Amino acid sequence: MWLPYEYAFEIAAVLIVLVVALWRVDNRAARISVATGRELAVVMLLYGTWQYIRQLAITKTVGATQNARRLWDLEQDLHMPSEVSLQKVFIDNKPIMQFLNIYYGGVHVPAAGALLIWLFWRHRDRYSSVRTTFALTIAGCLTIQALVPMAPPRFLPDLGFVDAGLKYHLSVYGRGGSGVSNELAAMPSLHVGWSVLVGVAVVVISTSRWRWLALLHPFFTIASVTITANHWWLDGVVAAMILVLAWAIQHGIRLAVARSRSDARALDDDPSKDPDERAGATVETERSGPAHATATNSR
Repeated sequence: MWLPYEYAFEIAAVLIVLVVALWRVDNRAARISVATGRELAVVMLLYGTWQYIRQLAITKTVGATQNARRLWDLEQDLHMPSEVSLQKVFIDNKPIMQFLNIYYGGVHVPAAGALLIWLFWRHRDRYSSVRTTFALTIAGCLTIQALVPMAPPRFLPDLGFVDAGLKYHLSVYGRGGSGVSNELAAMPSLHVGWSVLVGVAVVVISTSRWRWLALLHPFFTIASVTITANHWWLDGVVAAMILVLAWAIQHGIRLAVARSRSDARALDDDPSKDPDERAGATVETERSGPAHATATNSR
């Protein structure tokens, strides 16, 4: 259903070549093309890596059903709401189930892409932090998926679950695992992790009075993954925890980099230092990377 990882890597390679070719062209159009191409290449590489690792994880299926039953038992011990009971309320309502199946299969990736495009063009100063949080969230979720295979609820019909996708002929997986995605990587739910990030980012960054409507996206996502029996409650909980950790890591890194640059500027401006020593410190700081030069030129 989505772009295969081979095509994503090929697109990234083409974009990198174009960026290199235009790197030294000094006009506004070239600068915009370089900036846009660079970020699109990064996004394509992240997307391709996500799809490739998910395919590798398909081979790790031993114990997936047993792990799912243990997770079900844990949810019962924690007195969490029953996914089966929730599904039974809606399973025979065709319009609602069709909407939820389509939402599950069709909104996940476009919503994340739309957020990144919006941030890149309208809130460039916030773009890199959100993109990095996306990347770290993907890495954390894929690591757990590769280590702990987990069957989705629809694989356990003896507990009362119904495969809503198959029932309404809207499954992205097909019958018997013939679809486009790894069906035994339910834990954690990237659907939930990404949707929460999209909703929170729009609310925090946008200034529109309509921004709160963005929270409908995680709401509908959580409803769709649960009622269609594609994910357990705890799949979403763990994904949200990874998202928070990913944000904290990137935020900590950004603070550390900012503190380092501030210390370097303070050293440059210190009148007690020998002029030659200050000049040497400035050279060493500039050698640390183009990011510092960019920040210095913008002041």
